[in-house]
Amino acid sequence: MQLPPLILASASPRRAELLRQLELDFQVIPSVAAEVFDEHLSPLELCQLNAHRKARVVAKKHPDALVLGADTLVFLANEIMGKPADVAEARRMLGRLQGRTHQVVTGVSLIHLRALRERTFAVSTDVTFQPLTAEQINGYLSKMNPLDKAGAYAIQEHGDTIVSEISGSFSNVVGLPLEMLKEEILEWGTI
Repeated sequence: MQLPPLILASASPRRAELLRQLELDFQVIPSVAAEVFDEHLSPLELCQLNAHRKARVVAKKHPDALVLGADTLVFLANEIMGKPADVAEARRMLGRLQGRTHQVVTGVSLIHLRALRERTFAVSTDVTFQPLTAEQINGYLSKMNPLDKAGAYAIQEHGDTIVSEISGSFSNVVGLPLEMLKEEILEWGTI
């Protein structure tokens, strides 16, 4: 498979770790694109828009590369649950998620400006939380930093203590839907 140089337009160490699982060579160049929040867009549309914006900013500076941008958000009944501002907000978020099913949506954008090729898609995974007491929420928060994570949790960091069920892609909940991404990259390399 012959791909142009690959750039991950994200500062997320979790995304870089996931992308390494595909055994691809890539460079990390974080995007400086501001995220857009528009209540008129569906969760899938919003994540795809933000992924596209992130990838495009980096692609403009590196037109010969295949740039991968991604955006992950947590939605509870179409309400965005972004990154909490502080631990108190994280506690409130987990309190709202406990005992309920929510969606984790990741938008992914692949852009190769020189070839005038682009592919943008989104993957949604249902995550159900266990019923949690205030003590359990505080215990979970004491084990990890919730401030850089949408929905104030990380499935890969003690997620088994708060999550009862996942329906869909586990890697999507971490931040990059590897199954779909692998298919897209394979297709990219054959065209």
